[in-house]
Amino acid sequence: RKLRKDMDRMVAFRAALKTWANWVDVNVNTKRTKVFFQGVSPSHYNGADWNMPGVTNCAKEMLPIDGLRYFGGIPPAEKVMEQVLSGVRKPVSLLNITRLSQLRKDAHVSSFNAFKGMDCTHWCVSGVPDTWNQLLAAALV
Repeated sequence: RKLRKDMDRMVAFRAALKTWANWVDVNVNTKRTKVFFQGVSPSHYNGADWNMPGVTNCAKEMLPIDGLRYFGGIPPAEKVMEQVLSGVRKPVSLLNITRLSQLRKDAHVSSFNAFKGMDCTHWCVSGVPDTWNQLLAAALV
């Protein structure tokens, strides 16, 4: 093994996801177990992604994106995820939370935490993680 202090995040994500996918293929008994993979959680660091050029993060965003268009497109991690999941031999149910989460630029901890530090990747406002849980609950029924 080689210790790496830094590497391309998509290369690291692909390696981690392939490790998980191989584990699923080798170890999961699909007669007893159903496998779910929650999709990519998007970040909101570039206002151009929601048609607000010049905005550099989600600070002070208090409303979801108006409408259904997200100008930022598909995150690179989602493309990696789709490629790796397509190679898993065992059935995996994808809970695709990316698009609906892209529309919620207002739901990050940056605007609401006591620390007031910037964090446009984690979620705290009711709605987004709750919806992810509802998708999982519906898939289990």
